[in-house]
Amino acid sequence: MTLILHSYWRATAPYRVRIGLNLKGLDYEIAGVNLLEGQQHKPAYRAVNPQRLTPALDIGGTILTQSLAILEWLDETHPDPPLLPADPLDRAQVRAMAGIIACDIHPLNNLRVTRALETIGVDEEDRTKWIRRWITDGFAALEPMIARHGAGFCFGATPTLADCCLIPQVFSARRYKVDVTAYSRIRAVAERAAEHPAFIAALPEMQPDAPKG
Repeated sequence: MTLILHSYWRATAPYRVRIGLNLKGLDYEIAGVNLLEGQQHKPAYRAVNPQRLTPALDIGGTILTQSLAILEWLDETHPDPPLLPADPLDRAQVRAMAGIIACDIHPLNNLRVTRALETIGVDEEDRTKWIRRWITDGFAALEPMIARHGAGFCFGATPTLADCCLIPQVFSARRYKVDVTAYSRIRAVAERAAEHPAFIAALPEMQPDAPKG
């Protein structure tokens, strides 16, 4: 079975799934969906994902959507190495970290929302302030959780679902020039991930649909 990931090189949600696929050591193909050019609204992609969002993972004719659902499916079907700890309380902590990013930061920062803000007259400077505000709020919540549970990565010494979510959000924070000076634990996880092959291979600039040159 060939896995096909419908992805946009710079979008953080498919970036999470790329990390997860790489951590599991799975081969997959990238099908680029240019969100800026509106390819997600074309009939061909609407047939893949009627919600018109990335990622979508084709697992042999069945399409999975929503990055966290895909990552949990990966963990259930390819349990080694695990993305979630064995203990239920520990799993809840990791899911909470992931949820802060995937539910509380990202939805307020994505392209649909920023374009909606633009249509009601919010200028670029204020849209950037909006993005920075929600990243900062989320990072402020994550920092003490990583301080409590981390040992190199967000929870313990090996990557989890939380790291799959955090590293793309750090990429987004850098893109929007968020001051992350206060978040030493988050920065330390990002530095650790920058040396890990699975995270390196998932980098936006490494993707086949990334701009060249």
